Amino acid sequence: MSGSGPANSARPIKSILILGGGSAGWMTAAALAYAVQHDCQITLVESEQIGTVGVGEATIPTIRLFNQMLGLDENEFVRRTKGSFKLGIQFVDWARKGQTYFHPFGSFGRPFDVVSLHQYWMVEQAAGRVDSLDDYSMAWAVARTGRFAPPSPDQRNVLSTYDYAYHFDAGLYAAFLREYAEARGVVRHEGKVASVQQNAQTGFVQSVSMEDGRDFAADLFIDCTGFRGLLIEETLKTGFEDWSHWLPCDRALAVPCEGTPNPTPYTRSTAREAGWQWRIPLQHRTGNGYVYASSHISDDAAARTLLANLDGKALADPRPLRFKAGRRKACWNKNVIAVGLSSGFLEPLESTSIHLIQANISKIIAFFPDGDFDPMVTAEFNRVAANETEAIRDFIILHYHLTQRTDSALWRDVAHMTVPDSLQFKIDHFRRYGRLIARDMDIFGPTSWLAVHVGQLNLPQARDPLLAHRQVDGGVWLNKLSAAMAAEAARLPTHQQYIDQFCRAT
Repeated sequence: MSGSGPANSARPIKSILILGGGSAGWMTAAALAYAVQHDCQITLVESEQIGTVGVGEATIPTIRLFNQMLGLDENEFVRRTKGSFKLGIQFVDWARKGQTYFHPFGSFGRPFDVVSLHQYWMVEQAAGRVDSLDDYSMAWAVARTGRFAPPSPDQRNVLSTYDYAYHFDAGLYAAFLREYAEARGVVRHEGKVASVQQNAQTGFVQSVSMEDGRDFAADLFIDCTGFRGLLIEETLKTGFEDWSHWLPCDRALAVPCEGTPNPTPYTRSTAREAGWQWRIPLQHRTGNGYVYASSHISDDAAARTLLANLDGKALADPRPLRFKAGRRKACWNKNVIAVGLSSGFLEPLESTSIHLIQANISKIIAFFPDGDFDPMVTAEFNRVAANETEAIRDFIILHYHLTQRTDSALWRDVAHMTVPDSLQFKIDHFRRYGRLIARDMDIFGPTSWLAVHVGQLNLPQARDPLLAHRQVDGGVWLNKLSAAMAAEAARLPTHQQYIDQFCRAT
């Protein structure tokens, strides 16, 4: 036999500079320290004088894959971040005032026929024999009783039909990952960037100069500088695609309050006059915030609304944030890749902020470049990133557009706006026959779309035609399912008992 495989003539990446810390910077550093095991120096530069946003305290189940990839122990991670568990999101007053629904992690029940469970539910619900679709979600059966345990590995057990994520302190998570990354060779430097040097011919970033005179050069740069986008935008002028005509909320106020005993194992999102309020229970406190449209409410009025709707005493003054919904026209430009808020912003309605960080990190590993930076690789990275972000954008717009509220200008505006064609297509299909149409790179699957369609009262005009050809008593199956879920949920420990036993913060 001759030869040992294809020759590798490419110039390998020898150095990576991550600019900015916080969740984005230290998640990137930890993941690259895991993936790039030798012959490449990873450096992170951040300034303690520059604050991080740090409000992304709720997540979706994909975060578990990230932590597992790094080999993190779940109980230690929850303990170190003063975290709690999350089975989904409860939406209050979104469809109309007084209307509440749950977006569960997992599925609605388990399939018992070739026709989807929700089609049988619609038949029974129209006849007045069943109530909410939530009653057939194991995640809600557990969450509404304030209980938690990991799902059963036994696929025959109804306790296997839900999933979970976490609530955690984003600052503590960044510190936890910093410890992980530095133990694996990542070198951190403190300081503020004064200038950026580019190659005169190619425009590639060559180095950054600090205010104290130090210079840091690298082959690959990761921009984690937040909304500013120091490298991706200020230096490379990549451009921004504005989505504020679909997502008009442009400000937020965040405030922690005293925690409550027996924290709920879910996030709550309550629609307000000019936006919505989040509630995220941690072990040591509850995170709260009001995301709102400044064109519909003053900052002072938003602060009064937020502070009047807390579960406990506020532990600080509300902290203001300003943003614009949209994304960079490219997340990867030349030798710079944007991760986190530098790549764009979608309001945290569905807890996707951490996921979008994770998604770009995963693509960096999947499309890891050599020193030639093949444009074909960059283009595919950007295509996938754009599709992922647009799919989440459409899902968030869905919550607004399906509202039946007419009590304030914001809700009247979003109910009547023209939405992206990609979203209108999905709305039309569900409204016609109750069918859920999947699209490329959609992180939210059929359960998620079903929960919002039904929860926001977008009920189909007709049923799946195949129902007329089935001889299945859906009502019997649904009754068995809800009874089994209630019985199994009652056997689980409370959320607080589970935390106390396995991962209580000291």
